[in-house]
Amino acid sequence: MKGFDPKFSDFPDYIIGITKEIWEDRGIATLHDYYAPEIVVRSPASVVVGNQGVIAATMATLAEFPDRTLYGEDVIWSGAPEEGMLSSHRLHSTATHANPGVYGAPTGKRLHYRILADCHAKDNQINDEWLIRDQGAIVRQLGWEPKDYARDLIAREGGPEHCVKPYTPANDVEGPYKGTGNQSEWGERHADVLTRIMNADFTVIPKAYDRGANLYYPGGLDTLSFDGADRFWMGLRASFPNAKFTLHHTIGRDDPMMPPRSALRWTMHGKHEGWGGFGTPTGAEVFVLGISHIEWGALVGGEPRIRREWTLYDETSIWKQILLQTGDL
Repeated sequence: MKGFDPKFSDFPDYIIGITKEIWEDRGIATLHDYYAPEIVVRSPASVVVGNQGVIAATMATLAEFPDRTLYGEDVIWSGAPEEGMLSSHRLHSTATHANPGVYGAPTGKRLHYRILADCHAKDNQINDEWLIRDQGAIVRQLGWEPKDYARDLIAREGGPEHCVKPYTPANDVEGPYKGTGNQSEWGERHADVLTRIMNADFTVIPKAYDRGANLYYPGGLDTLSFDGADRFWMGLRASFPNAKFTLHHTIGRDDPMMPPRSALRWTMHGKHEGWGGFGTPTGAEVFVLGISHIEWGALVGGEPRIRREWTLYDETSIWKQILLQTGDL
């Protein structure tokens, strides 16, 4: 871990450790040390440049959810300390909606939701980030449907002209990280499966997934097996049937005491012109940022299959893009 604080034993320890230190231990000021001054943080909801914006957003979240926890489920990573490392971090977060904030008046609801975040770190600092919270899960637990929440948020942010604009290629900012991952059979397997699905070859699902696969998708959806995977991916692709699918980052790992794993970061960019998970086609141009994690294995001897999958995108930001273009406010 050359260039990193020696209190961290390895890169996963660094990622999990600073997350707890910042959020749960209230070390928000440590963001001046752990985040680069000009860090670029892209989430489906916005693009933020600069550490001060990250600090402000962190305090706003903790004001609304003062007991928020972030339990690290996995860190799938690539790179080396000398050149910089990219972590794809999966977290299970809990929080009580105790105070007013971006999610409206306090409800007292206890939330559970996942987060997937890709972070590039070098010399003990994160300088580039792609962050997806399961906003669909959050707002449903608070009593909203994602479309209705997006419409309300636009109004509370000052209307279509003044509201915060979702992340798209038009407002993206180039950061320092230019890598595309590593060379691994597990990452390559994952990339092949997702590329085939996005090319409408759904026959790959019963071939690549284990029949008992556990699957975790946006909206807090917990499903399983071939049918669960087919319904989810069909619902997404059918909504944007001609959108351009791009695979941006691929990691595979085979670590001691862990199953083989892989992590992909990907986007879809195109029109909402099909019937699927986003209702009546509107023709709106939509940009979808997605991250997917997979654990591989062979319960029955033979070809390894997908045993567990986690995929996230932000339903509320997709609806926000649709509503801003259709004027259905």
